[in-house]
Amino acid sequence: MSHEEQRIFLIKELLAEDSRYQAIEIPDGTEEQKALLRSLMNVRMPKPISRDFLQVQDEYLQYERDKRGITDGAKLPSISRDSRLVLWQGDITTLKADAIVNAANSGMLGCFQPLHSCIDNIIGTRSGIQLRLYCYDIMSKQGHEEPTGQAKITPAFNLLSKYILHTVGPIIYGSVSEEDCEALASCYRSCLELAVENDSRSIAFCCISTGEFRFPNEKAAEIAVQTVTSFLDTQKPDIRVIFNVFKDVDLHIYQKLLGVSRC
Repeated sequence: MSHEEQRIFLIKELLAEDSRYQAIEIPDGTEEQKALLRSLMNVRMPKPISRDFLQVQDEYLQYERDKRGITDGAKLPSISRDSRLVLWQGDITTLKADAIVNAANSGMLGCFQPLHSCIDNIIGTRSGIQLRLYCYDIMSKQGHEEPTGQAKITPAFNLLSKYILHTVGPIIYGSVSEEDCEALASCYRSCLELAVENDSRSIAFCCISTGEFRFPNEKAAEIAVQTVTSFLDTQKPDIRVIFNVFKDVDLHIYQKLLGVSRC
């Protein structure tokens, strides 16, 4: 089965699951097909799926992953003043590290909005159907939503990392309170604790809560750097921390905080 045939197979299988999709025609263009496949994966509820589907999906996603390019976190340079810390701008799903952090919602099942640009949606899509199923099992056993400031660990499935750490950051509706700041700091501590417990030697943090949850970027970065540095200083774990930024605004903020020269 060619890569294109795999994509068509996956689309057809997902369309066949729901009678409401019977009128949907598969577009001819590659990008349109990719968008349809991602949309179907985004909205799919956590329910059993065939082994044949997962086998084809895994091959398809791993091919797409490798085509996007791979960044080896172990080869990224540390900042000059602290060998434990790294600043890197890029797509966290292309990063090879023991653990990457996902900014999740309290339901912990990913983003159900088709083609949404949040990190939760992108990580969920690129890791595969298995991630939502795995999270559903965790949350069903837990019996309640995930509290703000805590975290869960899952396999990364078709991503390059070993684990995904899912943490729920505070949502900002007005001014930022001390409780919000402590909740965000707790996100970083919870993820670090889980990473260390699972023998991770590297962890990549996204900019938790600064997107859809509206935490001010500069204050969030200050909390991130302070919390991570304090944890490393007091616990002294054998772990390397990568501050992963995607937007230029966050890159410039972290460069200033970490004393990194702009190129």
